[in-house]
Amino acid sequence: MDFNLHSPERHLIDLKIEHADLNALVDLTAHAVPIDELMLRRLKKRRLLLRDLISQLELALDPPEPA
Repeated sequence: MDFNLHSPERHLIDLKIEHADLNALVDLTAHAVPIDELMLRRLKKRRLLLRDLISQLELALDPPEPA
């Protein structure tokens, strides 16, 4: 896979990597003692935003087939 560094496909890969990193960070933060509720909320909000961006980009790159 030879993607241009500024291609939509490369951007999608970068977003998925960041989302996976946030998943791991959310898990670590959730099990930390004491739990930093504010940090956890911020991480989850960012993770949700990334998930939405990933979905939008996937739809733009591979639109659904007409019925």
